Amino acid sequence: MVLDMLCIIGTEIAVGYFTFGRFLSPATLDQVELLIPVYWTIAANTGTYSSRALTSLRFSQSRAVASVFISLMVMIFLAFFLRTGMATSRVWTLGSTLANAVTLSWLRSFVQPHFRNRCGPTAENVLIFNDGGPPLRIAHAWHIDTTEHGLRPDRFDPHMLDRLGLFMTNMDRVLVSCPPERRSDWALVFKGSNISGEIVEPDVATLGAIGARRGLDFGALVVSAGPLNLRDRALKRLMDIAIAGTALAALAPLLILIALAIRIQDGGPVFFMQQRQGRNNRLFWIYKFRSMRVEKLDATGSRSASKDDERITPVGRFIRRTSIDEMPQLINVLRGDMSIVGPRPHAIGSLAGTKRFWEVDSRYLLRHSLKPGLTGLAQIRGYRGATDTEHDLAIRLQADLEYVDGWTIWRDLHIMVATLRVLVHDRAF
Repeated sequence: MVLDMLCIIGTEIAVGYFTFGRFLSPATLDQVELLIPVYWTIAANTGTYSSRALTSLRFSQSRAVASVFISLMVMIFLAFFLRTGMATSRVWTLGSTLANAVTLSWLRSFVQPHFRNRCGPTAENVLIFNDGGPPLRIAHAWHIDTTEHGLRPDRFDPHMLDRLGLFMTNMDRVLVSCPPERRSDWALVFKGSNISGEIVEPDVATLGAIGARRGLDFGALVVSAGPLNLRDRALKRLMDIAIAGTALAALAPLLILIALAIRIQDGGPVFFMQQRQGRNNRLFWIYKFRSMRVEKLDATGSRSASKDDERITPVGRFIRRTSIDEMPQLINVLRGDMSIVGPRPHAIGSLAGTKRFWEVDSRYLLRHSLKPGLTGLAQIRGYRGATDTEHDLAIRLQADLEYVDGWTIWRDLHIMVATLRVLVHDRAF
């Protein structure tokens, strides 16, 4: 707060000098006297001085800039309704506001690295009691071995509680790693103290728990909540319907020509249907233009197409290289089996080297928490074609999980635009 005050004073004086030709004009002094308390009040209520602001530069800068402009609006309100009669210049007021936003942002970019080095990545005072449980180490935290210090969670001993309270004073978080039989005692000690207390549970990390929930007579670890809420699912679905419906109508002449070419070529079926894994691990039938000879079709997907694959027809080679063979999946999108953007659906017999996909990495099933897509993050990064090795699957899976964990509607739009650049690709055989 003091640094912000000095920064604002210096900026106001500098802007006042360039505007009025004086370092300490009456207008400058009046504005500084009003701006600083207004800014402090607003900054304190917008999280500008929160612990998060000490660890996130972008958050800190955005809150400081927002506080500056809100302060400007408050000062205009006060000047108008209170009729202060304070002499002001619109150019000077706007210039000083912009200058304050810039200098306060610069101040944070300069000061924050020093706070992070001194206070750690969370800027919190963290205390850990090691009381015979699994070893726990956190950088920049205070670690206390209860055996060495003669500490125990004895709620019947006021002197012991006093010693524990002395250690826990001024701590933002207190954790204890202890055997199961002592957890209830530590829980009572924490609840009777004015602290944020946590008991280490190894299963939380093992299961990947994201929270806890308490029922009437039981407790449960929350291990999954779904990546999208109802609003996001509705928004994504509406976009899918709009784009898929428009694309099918616009591409109808081309799709009819491709269907005729496939039919005329060998008299076989136009479409190839295969079971794929979709959202919630449910199986669905995916539609593609048939690109292989009828007698060579691979219903399970155990063999990926390769260069100069004898199973692929001349028409099939063209539509695979240009991704036209995937266009019937717009029907899957309208049916709700798929989305425009999402992890690509795999055949249940697909192999990475000699292993099934889910045998390579236990996280494979996590990609099924969203609907599969016509295109995805892995595809625009060039991860296409056969999965000849486990590494081929690993890099695609990493991209899929990155998409699932960081979904936004803007990322979907970005992937759609980026897909236009990779529709024709060399790894389609």
